[in-house]
Amino acid sequence: MSKRRPYVRPMDGWWKKNPYYVEYMVHEGTALFVAAYAIVLTFGLVRLSQGEAAWNGWLEAMKSPLSIIFHLVLLAAIVYHAFTWFKLFPLTTPPVVLNGKKVEPELIVRGGWAAAIGATVVSFVIVWGLA
Repeated sequence: MSKRRPYVRPMDGWWKKNPYYVEYMVHEGTALFVAAYAIVLTFGLVRLSQGEAAWNGWLEAMKSPLSIIFHLVLLAAIVYHAFTWFKLFPLTTPPVVLNGKKVEPELIVRGGWAAAIGATVVSFVIVWGLA
């Protein structure tokens, strides 16, 4: 009787062999930073619901040097996540046709960035009351 062994493909480091997969895995990893920021904001909402003293304590915690460094790291990861997400726009959206011509993928990416930057500016205006 023969002892047949099935072929088991090694899975260790499969994503390191192709630059596309490396970028994909880094993109997916930065989603954890997006989730971390959502958790930070959720804690802020919880503190806001607990009253003025709790809210002010949370605000003071957000002003600490460690918190500022943490937020800068989050910002860098989220900007990279957005950059890679906008690069995927042309691949994930149906073809956009204007005046009988297909819109170039680069124009779709730039439109996504313009919308994100516009929403950010509007948010700053609302929050800081610059209007």
